[in-house]
Amino acid sequence: MTEITCQLVVIGGGPGGYVCAIRAGQLGLDTVLVERGKLGGSCLNVGCIPSKAMIHVAEEFEKLTEAAKGKTPFGLTAAAPALDFKQAVAWKDGIVQRLNNGVAALLRKAKVKIVQGHARFRDGKTIVVETETGPKTIKAETVVIATGSAPVELPSLPFGGRVISSTGALSLAEAPRSLVVVGGGYIGLELGTAFAKLGSKVSVVEAQENILPLYDAELTAPITRRLSALGVEVLTGAKALGPTAQGDGLRVETADGRERSLPADKILVTVGRAPVTATLGLEQLVLDMDGPFIRIGQHCETSMRGIYAIGDVTGEPMLAHRAMAQGEMVAEIAAGMPRAWDKQCIPAICFTDPEIVSAGLSPDEARRVGIEIKVGQFPFAANGRAMTRHGEPGFVRVVARADNQRVLGIQAVGQGVSELSAAFGLAIEMGAVLQDIAGTIHAHPTLGEAIQEAAFKALGHAIHV
Repeated sequence: MTEITCQLVVIGGGPGGYVCAIRAGQLGLDTVLVERGKLGGSCLNVGCIPSKAMIHVAEEFEKLTEAAKGKTPFGLTAAAPALDFKQAVAWKDGIVQRLNNGVAALLRKAKVKIVQGHARFRDGKTIVVETETGPKTIKAETVVIATGSAPVELPSLPFGGRVISSTGALSLAEAPRSLVVVGGGYIGLELGTAFAKLGSKVSVVEAQENILPLYDAELTAPITRRLSALGVEVLTGAKALGPTAQGDGLRVETADGRERSLPADKILVTVGRAPVTATLGLEQLVLDMDGPFIRIGQHCETSMRGIYAIGDVTGEPMLAHRAMAQGEMVAEIAAGMPRAWDKQCIPAICFTDPEIVSAGLSPDEARRVGIEIKVGQFPFAANGRAMTRHGEPGFVRVVARADNQRVLGIQAVGQGVSELSAAFGLAIEMGAVLQDIAGTIHAHPTLGEAIQEAAFKALGHAIHV
């Protein structure tokens, strides 16, 4: 059995893991990265990147479809569009491959050794990796667990055949004629909206009373209206019971207790994700857990000295950018640098139509913890750039303390607002007050002006509304 000794071993090559390994290599640590699949993890290969590629394809197809129907308000017409779905998938896969290659090149540049295979703990300092050429033993001073998460199955709807996960949805050879999405969270609605634009008859089944339950009703209202315009049927307070007897649809218990069947060529289950830890050999360790997740402290340390955990295995929020920030921090800690987790906000984005961004506290969250607040909200219907983009639905909302004007949160819903998330996060991280945002010149005409206008509104002197 081959034995490798190193200073740092990272288990998992997703966003958190590869960033941790690259930073550690840059800092001169002898680093090994273990990955059983493709570099980049779920995010790059079957999640964030490929889904956004297919969302873009759907957006472009819808634009042409609307032009062919003569429904554009600015007089653009076109012939009826046709989509080569296989070529679209190939384009998406090409983007993924380029990013895979980029990650590998960055790891090589940082002198990180990559071991391909499945890792399992022997003890707190030793892991055994099953590779194609046989087992390899890796002994390390520091171990980072970054194995990510995987889609959750429902007992009544195990994956297989017509029942697919988000991974399966992104590898379909064609858009299904009918699609039922079980779960009205961001993954289900992002993909459901895309397939609706590509011509699928889409239904959404959500057990809770509202779609996107992590966001407030003001933010989700434009999405609800857009889904209706796309012909998407949304059933809230409903329960998925299982496939129909003929296997051609889904049985659903509606909010009023009745049972009905929804036709479905495919049933997309997006009810959550679970940490990937079952085959890691955690029973060989003594780790404190929070349910299925690994408990960590402010340095991402576990209950065992020298073992860290980052990303989805540590619980919510399960976001790639959180994992990346944790990975960079842990690498610097392993190199002896003084670091701790001190993030004021982690922006969350829902790539629906329109998009949602939320950074920091919402008005309801601030009030629940007893903070007296000021709220300023500015509609994109009064924003010149939004009007010229034919994207008027939505708004930007700023939440600040009433006593000292410090910004606690910024939220937005609208076309392309994901690109404003960095500005939202920066303002909160730097401790901006309303006057800072209001007094900063925002270029015209841009969507970003709505942030300044919302701050004006909170200060009591709105200009353009």
